[in-house]
Amino acid sequence: MNILVRPLTPYPDSAWQVSLDRQKITFRSEAEARAFVETLRRRLQAPHPLPLSA
Repeated sequence: MNILVRPLTPYPDSAWQVSLDRQKITFRSEAEARAFVETLRRRLQAPHPLPLSA
């Protein structure tokens, strides 16, 4: 998965966008965008046990 964090405009205090491949999510600030990405990365890297077959 390609993750890109970027401002939507060159002006200070503008909204920021996180792109997850083709999905785009807009945030009010860089801090919110980067916090989202960090949470996403932690969840993706967390162990995911596979269910045992019966």
